[in-house]
Amino acid sequence: MRKILVVGAGQSGLQLALGLQSQGYEVTLMTNRTADEVRSGRVMSTQCMFHTALQHERDLGLNFWESQAPRIEGVGVSVAGPDSGRVIDWVGRLDGYAQSVDQRVKMAGWMETFAGRGGQLVVHGAAVSDLDYFSRTYDLVLVSAGKGELVSMFERDASRSPYDAPQRALAVAYVHGLGPRPEHPEFDAVRCNLVPGVGELFVMPTLTTSGRADILFWEGVPGGPLDVFQGIKDPREHLAVTLDLLKKFLPWEYARATKAELTDAAGTLAGRYAPTVRKPVGRLPGGGLVLGVADVVVANDPITGQGSNSASKCAASYLASIVAHGDRPFDEAWMQATFDRYWETARHVTKWTNAMLAPPPEHVLTLLGAAGGLQPVADRFANGFNDPADFEAFFYDAALTEAYLAEVAAPAGA
Repeated sequence: MRKILVVGAGQSGLQLALGLQSQGYEVTLMTNRTADEVRSGRVMSTQCMFHTALQHERDLGLNFWESQAPRIEGVGVSVAGPDSGRVIDWVGRLDGYAQSVDQRVKMAGWMETFAGRGGQLVVHGAAVSDLDYFSRTYDLVLVSAGKGELVSMFERDASRSPYDAPQRALAVAYVHGLGPRPEHPEFDAVRCNLVPGVGELFVMPTLTTSGRADILFWEGVPGGPLDVFQGIKDPREHLAVTLDLLKKFLPWEYARATKAELTDAAGTLAGRYAPTVRKPVGRLPGGGLVLGVADVVVANDPITGQGSNSASKCAASYLASIVAHGDRPFDEAWMQATFDRYWETARHVTKWTNAMLAPPPEHVLTLLGAAGGLQPVADRFANGFNDPADFEAFFYDAALTEAYLAEVAAPAGA
């Protein structure tokens, strides 16, 4: 039986560990917190997982909260005008619903499942020196802990990383008491609100430790009016500032947030990081090699909501590569080929995300505006969150955008 060590118990590490376990591998999972510490700790992310990523969980029988989490059936886009009114406002319908489960709930539950199925769960913060030893005792070491010392083993890929500094200041609040959007009270949707030159607010329904909730997620241009959360330690102050900014920049979202309260004292998060693609093979001082997983090697800004989706897709891709490799050694060539297979999907996410961080060109503004009157355009844009590769056909190139809009508008006007 082949022995595999997975370091890091987030979406990718746990999904991969549980998938390998189901295939008969002897898996050790190393993490720096117990399940109880995760469950009672601070929120770790925003996450809205779309159909493909959810299906990877279903395929492994890990969709434990599917019947409890809100079904997200649409993605809406609003663009604020100079007077804080909406110059663009529409919602596209998803072909398959999305869902969000607070990672405190999911990761704690998955950790307990892994241990309950006989997996070796080691609660220990791993250092490079630990991995130096483990690389000699395991057939394969996978690093899915996306922060801290271990990431430094993986060299930045400058050719795939156009940004060397954070492009957004991030601020998250999990709340109860948010009212429905009056435009579509009959179904749940993620709402993307764009304030040109200032930043973005995302609102998404979720399942948290205390049941149904909503996530308010500001992405502020560094140095701008939304970049004010860094020194805030009091969660109540964090929420108050969140709501003040809503009132100022997005009054239509503030109107449904007047009764919002934090889900819990650990329901806020703030930070920033530079979007980075790294080379997938880490070299240890003793000569051993480790393979980076998910946001260890491809860390995109959350502006396109792809983090947990990419983690799930990476875990599924790596699992298939490991199983297909049989008993052969997990050498450097295999590690690179395994990453390259995943990159065929991930490159589309990185391209789209980096494009969305920049001021939109005229043809993209035209596309977003046209979606308000052409439902097929709104629906296609919404479904791009599930399959970002589709944006190649109509989003990046002005001529392709023009041709696509003309094609959709022709039957509408006939």
